[in-house]
Amino acid sequence: MANKGQILDMSPLGMIFTVVKSKNGTNGKSLDLEWELLPKCNMVDPLYHRHPEAIETYHVLEGEMEFYVKDKWIKAKKGDRLTVEKGVTHTFRNPGDTNVKLYNTHEPALDMEDYFEDVCKVIDHATNNRTKAVSMKSLKTMLLLGALMNNYRKEIIAVKPPDVLVRVLGVIARIKGVDYKKTVS
Repeated sequence: MANKGQILDMSPLGMIFTVVKSKNGTNGKSLDLEWELLPKCNMVDPLYHRHPEAIETYHVLEGEMEFYVKDKWIKAKKGDRLTVEKGVTHTFRNPGDTNVKLYNTHEPALDMEDYFEDVCKVIDHATNNRTKAVSMKSLKTMLLLGALMNNYRKEIIAVKPPDVLVRVLGVIARIKGVDYKKTVS
């Protein structure tokens, strides 16, 4: 369970989130985060995804970035706001050479903060506690992420890579005894 001010460091993936309002702080109504996207974040193989039960909003605070919504890329700059409705495919990237800051909200909060905390733990495991680069091509990393994504299906569903592949990876992880909860604890 995240707390106000907590840093969710996903810098090996190009992202650092700071909790502004936690699920507990809003009685579950929202999870509010301030994001910092590092240069070139999500330029290679971004996770196209959707949130089946939550609306996600973005407000660009500094810099310029791009959002993919439904079927097209949209450029955004400081001051721009974007709302992604439930079930709509989207992703984001920072193609620039400077950091981008934005305010992000998931409504309702569901268990998104737990998802982000678990992503951080999987990254720690996949990078040997940040001593080596993360490899999304590593079978163990793919199995861990497949198992993780399958645990948060109310919160987030992969679109690209296809959800069916993510679910298959989760099943293979279970068969092979790869349990992200034990691995990341």
